Amino acid sequence: MEAEIAQLVTTGATTVVGLMATEAWTQLRSRLAGLLGRGRDAEEVSAELEEIRVEVVRADGDTGLVDDQTAEVRNRIRRLLRQDPQAAGELRSLLEEFTPQQPQSITTGPVINTMRDMTVHGNVIQTGPQIGRQ
Repeated sequence: MEAEIAQLVTTGATTVVGLMATEAWTQLRSRLAGLLGRGRDAEEVSAELEEIRVEVVRADGDTGLVDDQTAEVRNRIRRLLRQDPQAAGELRSLLEEFTPQQPQSITTGPVINTMRDMTVHGNVIQTGPQIGRQ
């Protein structure tokens, strides 16, 4: 279970910092502040997160600065999960909601073209297997 939480902390921080430079950040910030700021003023936590976002946006290719901000978010998430292990489910849900869905990869096999004793005048169109057809 500890490995799973460590992975959540790392993935969560990386995802949050990545989202800081997107339009989704305005919606995520207040909800994340509510989650991270349990027992604290949500406005204060939101302002702290905004300071981190400003640093990330200003980084302009400075990976060291982005890494530092990611570490800061990672530490905040780690403290949250130590204080409240039940928050892991909320964090997962929040990340799933705001993480862009990646298209499923399509696995293809080798392409083999065999044409014998043919003369083709025109275009040849090659396609792959169609789902549901045999």
